[in-house]
Amino acid sequence: MSNIRHALTARRADDFAAWYQEVISAADLAEESGVRGCMVIKPWGYGIWERIQRLMDDRIKATGHDNCYFPIFIPLSNFEREAEHVEGFAKEMAVVTHHRLIADENGKLIPDPAAKLEEPLVVRPTSETIIGDAMARWIQSWRDLPLLTNQWANVVRWEMRTRMFLRTSEFLWQEGHTAHENAADAKEHTLRMLEVYRACAEDDLAMPVIAGEKPENERFPGAVETWSIEAMMQDGKALQAGTSHYLGTNFAQASGIQYQNREGGQQYCHTTSWGTSTRLIGGVIMTHGDDDGLRVPPAIAPHQVVILPMLRDKPEDEALLAYCEDLRAAIAGTSTLGEKTRILLDKKPGKAAAKRWDWVRKGAPIILEVGGRDMENGTVSLLRRDRLWDANGKPDFSAPAASDATGLIPGLLEEIQQALYNEAAARRDANITRGITSLDELSAFYSGDAKYPGWAEVQWSKPTGAALDAVVEKLKALKLTVRNVPIGAEPVSGTCIFTGEPAAERIYVARAY
Repeated sequence: MSNIRHALTARRADDFAAWYQEVISAADLAEESGVRGCMVIKPWGYGIWERIQRLMDDRIKATGHDNCYFPIFIPLSNFEREAEHVEGFAKEMAVVTHHRLIADENGKLIPDPAAKLEEPLVVRPTSETIIGDAMARWIQSWRDLPLLTNQWANVVRWEMRTRMFLRTSEFLWQEGHTAHENAADAKEHTLRMLEVYRACAEDDLAMPVIAGEKPENERFPGAVETWSIEAMMQDGKALQAGTSHYLGTNFAQASGIQYQNREGGQQYCHTTSWGTSTRLIGGVIMTHGDDDGLRVPPAIAPHQVVILPMLRDKPEDEALLAYCEDLRAAIAGTSTLGEKTRILLDKKPGKAAAKRWDWVRKGAPIILEVGGRDMENGTVSLLRRDRLWDANGKPDFSAPAASDATGLIPGLLEEIQQALYNEAAARRDANITRGITSLDELSAFYSGDAKYPGWAEVQWSKPTGAALDAVVEKLKALKLTVRNVPIGAEPVSGTCIFTGEPAAERIYVARAY
């Protein structure tokens, strides 16, 4: 509606990148730290991460994993054992070479030449190698398997081009690492954890995803198979939202992870690793945000309901606060989405309208404004963040009785959670194009007038080696990548659009973050 005065100056339709940065600032999620590529995650942003972490951790533990922690510093020699792994991360590694600083003749701090480490230490980009060392110590017999571990940690990958939450030099994540008796068990576990990620993305983040296998050129360095969940952002680009890797015995052989099998012989373990990160917050922003800021799915909102008393710095404020506190306590006693309803009574000074728009930009699912007239009438003014505007371009307030709001809000939160998912799924499905039968058609599709063209599903012959390299170069010229081979895709028919050979599988092609 053209008569709406939105809370943000940037518009998704005009400049998606600028809009994304404004949402992060306006929603008070994070800020630059002064260290290139590193961000300060502010309380509302970190609160969202804590909710994702809590829900994900519950799902991980439900599959039998125990949490542990491993050092942030990894000896360089660990990486050198697995050539493909070190090659994959070499350009991103931050390396510690000294353990002390001294002042030079000008008083400037410099590394002390006498404090040079005997062996450089890599700041953790991922932990396969150091966890592999631990597994080699912990596993002796088939009775010790499967070994199922997970850690919540920070990692460092020295990115050249950074964007908050999506690609930062330091980020927060969880990384799971497991060891198994055989390939079948390890592969089954790889897919089980992929399903954990799918369920968390769709059920908790209300972010629809496509689960599938990555092509050979997109595998994790050293992996035999890599699987991913891919989400479509509002600009039609893909976001890899989580990955799960079957590592075969590659890392087991490099780290000496062996066990005595049931027949008494020695055998290498089959291992897996899998991870998600604070990149999920970027996905939530670009999936659910609008031109008024962020919209947080209720399952991951630090506060699902925010009560805003319209304080006037007058004696009657005391009665209004008491009314609001009774309302807060009543709603806090309810449950929604399997947990107690999370509610905040915002008593901070300030004009009610300004505070309302602060919470609109932050994306609190339900905002309750309560003024003196509401108190007199026994009502509240309720605003749903997913349906902000009415037909006249005004904030779409309803005015339920306060006694009714207590019973109404849990159902509304569940409705908002589902509505955000449905909206995103419908948008994704409407922006996947099928039926492209040649590279020329694919080129024309991505060179057309559409500003945000979405994804294309095409068929290919599953090339490998040099043939795959040639396909990758063709896609690179169009700024495209293969996202994954979707699980449960329709059977193939026809030929590969890249090689002309009989098609072997369907793939999603897209521009991506």
